Amino acid sequence: MSREAVIVSTARTPIGRANRGAFNNCEPAMLAAHVMAAAVERAGIDPARIDDVFYGTGNQYGQQFFNIGRLAVFAGKLPQSLAGFTLDRKCASGLTTVALAARSIMANDTDVALAGGGESISMTMKPGLVKPDWRSQAVLDNEPDAYMAMIETAEIVAERYGVSREAQDRFAAESQRRAAAGIAAGRFDAEIVPLTA
Repeated sequence: MSREAVIVSTARTPIGRANRGAFNNCEPAMLAAHVMAAAVERAGIDPARIDDVFYGTGNQYGQQFFNIGRLAVFAGKLPQSLAGFTLDRKCASGLTTVALAARSIMANDTDVALAGGGESISMTMKPGLVKPDWRSQAVLDNEPDAYMAMIETAEIVAERYGVSREAQDRFAAESQRRAAAGIAAGRFDAEIVPLTA
């Protein structure tokens, strides 16, 4: 029998800028641990009740390598016995982990889960970190576009669905306007966990 899964708390870091800004050199495991600890504290639960950590990140190399979902447990204030895994679904990684955690709870596999995701472009996209031969020839032989960059994908999607550059610019400008208004009104304050770089 299925049961309901609910989100009891949320937390996130402030958004930084890749390769510049205050959080440029912050370790991804530390950032994840900071947010996880805040989410647990906001939920008001004993960390020992957590059954599993579901964590998503789109670039699993550099400091985000070697199961950062589990490494964040070590970096933070969570029980060292707590399991954790990391998945890569690019931009949908964090959202996917929340869905997987909910399914796990609904299926009675876990009672309490910690789910989310994060990304530090600054700590993963450093020059020399990604080698020229990182792509699999076996994959390229069967699908030459498998490693297509997001910017190239965006161009294809825009052309396929008839989204003009002007329409994109209008949407982007409106999005920025709304974000600025939300920030000015304090609408994001409650979800952001203060962080000192």
